[in-house]
Amino acid sequence: MDQRDQDQRDYVLRTAEERGVRFVQLWFTDVLGIPKMFSITPAELEGALDEGITFDGSSIDGFSRIQESDVLACPDPKTFQILPFETSDGRLERSSPVARVFCDIYNLDGSAFEGCPRHVLRRALDRARERGYRFYAAPEIEYFYFADADPSREPRPLDTGSYFELTVGDLATDLRKRTLLTLEDMGIPVEYAQHEDAPSQHEIDLRHTDALSMADAVMTIRLIVKEIAQERSAYATFMPKPLAGVQGSGMHTHFSLFEGDRNAFHDPDDERGLSKVARCFIAGLLQHAREITAVTNQWVNSYKRLVAGYEAPVNVSWAHNNRSALVRVPVAKPGKTESTRIEYRAPDPACNPYLAFAVVLAAGLKGVEAEYELPPEAATNLYTMTPQELASEGIRPLPSNLEEAVAIMEDSELVAETLGEHVFEWFIRNKRSEWYAYTRQITQFELDRYLPAL
Repeated sequence: MDQRDQDQRDYVLRTAEERGVRFVQLWFTDVLGIPKMFSITPAELEGALDEGITFDGSSIDGFSRIQESDVLACPDPKTFQILPFETSDGRLERSSPVARVFCDIYNLDGSAFEGCPRHVLRRALDRARERGYRFYAAPEIEYFYFADADPSREPRPLDTGSYFELTVGDLATDLRKRTLLTLEDMGIPVEYAQHEDAPSQHEIDLRHTDALSMADAVMTIRLIVKEIAQERSAYATFMPKPLAGVQGSGMHTHFSLFEGDRNAFHDPDDERGLSKVARCFIAGLLQHAREITAVTNQWVNSYKRLVAGYEAPVNVSWAHNNRSALVRVPVAKPGKTESTRIEYRAPDPACNPYLAFAVVLAAGLKGVEAEYELPPEAATNLYTMTPQELASEGIRPLPSNLEEAVAIMEDSELVAETLGEHVFEWFIRNKRSEWYAYTRQITQFELDRYLPAL
């Protein structure tokens, strides 16, 4: 343990004692990005930081087999945070006696556990670091508020607002406000938030930071949003497409590479300010987009969002201002070269952010290393083009369903190498099982359409 890690460890122990922390929640995720947690007392915290806590990994999706079940949860002291709680007068305070810390999962011999999503992202970041790059992310997280989570009936929105609408005095706006206060209190940097296009759909945009910290922040936000909604007897969901006829929830994410303090995506001599590294990174994303879509959009429901007409990407393309493109290059403000970035518009907020960020980085770096050539920019609205017109322009479609996405992923050396054999093989088996179950259920659509007529 180096001095910086030792200082961080000592800070955690000192803070827990000074603040009177009663329990520490140890957070981690399974392969699908479902949050997991168990609690320890402060008396166990020092041992957890030094040696980890053993638990049965065979009960966690994508973790250990029965015959080799035990693994170690090792807290990352840099992620230690006292959880805010709400007092009777509505103020948010940081004096809660409960804290949380994210964990990396290890084998009992101290080696990194291959089923740990945090390790998957760490490996990708280490490969980037070996090439002199640091990888940053800034997601725009969309989600819905509903009156309840009863799957037997149509979801009931809490408001009827639309894009950027200023709604006053409704429950959904109050929930979003309280969420922002909580995130601010936890030190998670929110850039801005607003009502989105669909009824009861909201968005929280985060200020860029390193990809590992951002993946932790995404997991935290999903829990905080849901918990605050539940406190008001409401329900928040990050399901990609919960309502028909309106746009779904995406997680458009802005990415950038830095070399030291210099933005590697910026070139002052380029007409658009875009460096060769940036152009090759975009080309890598486009070349491998179909291969990584099963990871960035991992549920059957994800592909109900990826359809034309609802501001979601359908085709593999790039552009500066064209929002029908998969990769968009936002215009940097004059004099703000550090803000040069690309926006990848496929991911949805129900993905595993650790795995999603890892495959995006791997695809982009592959383009940089192999010096992929960037194809022409998409200059027109791709939604209005026929399949024949798209094909003539060399524009391929994204996978149209989970089965297709998994089949393409299975043949990808890049995704297999990035995820590692353990996660790669388990993920494919799990997603095929999900698709199998989906294809064997009878939907209300079929009953409405066919039962009276056939």
